[in-house]
This record gives sequence, C-alpha cells and structure tokens, in this order.
Amino acid sequence: MVEVSNKIRSFRLQQNLTLKELSEKTGLSISFLSQVERGGSSLAITSLKKIADAFNVPITHFFESYKNQNYYVKKADQKPFQIESSSLLYTRLAGEFSGRSLEPILVVMPPGLKQDNVFNHPGEEFFYVLEGVVIFNVDGTEYIVKAGESIHYPSNLPHFWLNPLDHEAKILGITTPVIF
Repeated sequence: MVEVSNKIRSFRLQQNLTLKELSEKTGLSISFLSQVERGGSSLAITSLKKIADAFNVPITHFFESYKNQNYYVKKADQKPFQIESSSLLYTRLAGEFSGRSLEPILVVMPPGLKQDNVFNHPGEEFFYVLEGVVIFNVDGTEYIVKAGESIHYPSNLPHFWLNPLDHEAKILGITTPVIF
C-alpha cells in the first residue's frame, strides 16, 4: 500500500495538482486523499479507480513496477482478445513501461459489423485502415476510410464505426489514454 500511496502523491505532483483539485476531479475528500498519500488510510478499489481516471491512467499504473520495462513486443506475445459483448477482435501492440500514454492496437472488424453504442471519453483516437473499408461516424459526420487512409479525432466527440463490406476490416489504432 505504501508504494501505491507514494505513486499517487508523485503523480499528483508531476501533474501540478493540489489536493483540492484532485478532490474536485475524484469526488473524494481532501482529508481522505491526504491520508491516502501519507499511507494512513486504506484505499478501496473504487476510490483508486476514481484517482486513476482523474490522472487519465489505467488503474494498473499504480501496481506496475518501475523496473518493468519491456519495449519490444514479439509477434508470439501478441494475443488477440475480445471484450465482452463485442465482436471486435483486439491485439495489444504496446510495450510495457511505467507512464506510457499511448495504446497501439490492431482491430479486426467482422463483415457487416456496426457498433451498437455511441462512445465518447477523454483522449484521442487515430486509426489507419490496413484492409477493407470502415465508416467512422464522428460527431454525426460519416467518414468512409479505405485501406491506406487514416482518421484522427478527439475521443470526447460522440463516435462509432461500422464495416459496410462482406469481408473483415483490419485497422491499426493508436489511442489515448491507455485502456488495456
């Protein structure tokens, strides 16, 4: 817990935030945050998630060892995965090191897929279509992005994608903040 407390304080100071400003971002009291930073209070996972969100980092950031620096990602280590209730296939392409802020991913979209949800969240998204065609709807405007073309937009705008073709689309994506 001491390591987590130290990382919270260190990260707050790196971002030039006062305890009051962190309190406003998280909804947690100043006195509680002060106790957490001094290691005098235990921290529920829900509170740590609020702090991680305020810093725009994944919750795992507070558990990573500063000595864990794996910059090189071998093909054999790239394991595709799916998020529950999604038919998109993701492959993480990022190295592992403390403080990373980009999330490079390979996304495979099945034929005819349309996302059911409209998303908006902090950060940026960049996508380069490797194969196929993807229609990106960003803030109500449709962009038809073909193989060899790219799109880059702020993630706080409402957005969703669809694959209008009868074969899969492959996309290289780079997003912030880190999500996986």
